[in-house]
Amino acid sequence: MQRREDRSEVRVPAAIEALARATVHAALTVHRALGPGLLESAYHECLAIELTLAGLQVQREQLLPLNYRGHAIPHAYRLDLLVNGRLLLELKAIEALQPIHRVQVATYLRLLRLPLGLLINFNVPLIKDGITRVLNLDFRGATETPTDAPTPLPARPFAPTLAPSPLRA
Repeated sequence: MQRREDRSEVRVPAAIEALARATVHAALTVHRALGPGLLESAYHECLAIELTLAGLQVQREQLLPLNYRGHAIPHAYRLDLLVNGRLLLELKAIEALQPIHRVQVATYLRLLRLPLGLLINFNVPLIKDGITRVLNLDFRGATETPTDAPTPLPARPFAPTLAPSPLRA
């Protein structure tokens, strides 16, 4: 129950909320044009195009490293899309989202130290039913930025941390 109460403490900066709104609009545009039923890769490319046309910077399929107990793992995870280096997008084209998909996004957010991610499933009749906001409950606010050096969380003494990556340059 404590985690649910902490949710109100996550303050998403206005600039990231604006990115989220632009992304939802772009997803709606793509879904209206294509509808459900295609492969995830089609939606991935089309959404990246829409976001770029909206003047946003989009990084696709970023492989990111992490450090685990002093060992570098160069390709530990892959982000679907990262908008302006501040909003994580995880895309799906599946029958139904499962709890593990939300956990995946939450883990990526924690490792990247970002406050908000969008989990978008395009395989739905109405795209509004396929968009899930995922908050990083460990995000501490405006003083924390993606370029801050990561520190392990007290509850996780052996938590993995990000290794240096192109996103943190």
